[in-house]
Amino acid sequence: MQQVLCFGDSNTWGYNPENGERFPWGIRWTSILQQKLANKDIRIIEEGLCGRTTVFEDPLRQGRKGVSLFPTLLEIHKPENIVIMLGTNDCKTVFSASPDVIGKGIRRLLIQAKQYSADSRILLVSPIHLGEQVWKDEFDPEFSPESVEVSRKLTDVYRNIADEFGVEFLAASSVADSSEADQEHMNPEGHAALAGAIEEKIYQMAC
Repeated sequence: MQQVLCFGDSNTWGYNPENGERFPWGIRWTSILQQKLANKDIRIIEEGLCGRTTVFEDPLRQGRKGVSLFPTLLEIHKPENIVIMLGTNDCKTVFSASPDVIGKGIRRLLIQAKQYSADSRILLVSPIHLGEQVWKDEFDPEFSPESVEVSRKLTDVYRNIADEFGVEFLAASSVADSSEADQEHMNPEGHAALAGAIEEKIYQMAC
């Protein structure tokens, strides 16, 4: 059985923008992907965490620095395939990170993947775009209007990095949007659409 390690943030964890809880099995994209690939002898490993960044330590939430945990997960699971979808939380104002700086964080994760799981096939996914109103008090004031612009620029930055490292690439923003409910997370339709797009990539990688 081949394993697919899905390493991401709240949109991989399955955060429900309507109530802040976790979408149940069958709704979040990782579980839909598992159902789609079950007869292909492929196991999906869900490793999403709300607030996770690429390289930044969140001063308000412990254990969110992706590069600190990623090597451990790679050694534990020894996955044949890896999906990385991070970057949204890097757009928060507390980090003051440009798209290129966030890209450097992605490069560090890819270097770790090559080091600790050299034979794994990798799919790099640029995250969905933040909604235009995400920074307002009723949504998530940890972001700013500038954060929205940074999130939109990540697609091209990640695409270039994927080419540089010779890994597969998918823009989540090409199939899903942030929900109207919180301007930050996908609704069930977004999860379903992303699962379908990643299924095609994973099947190509794993079969």
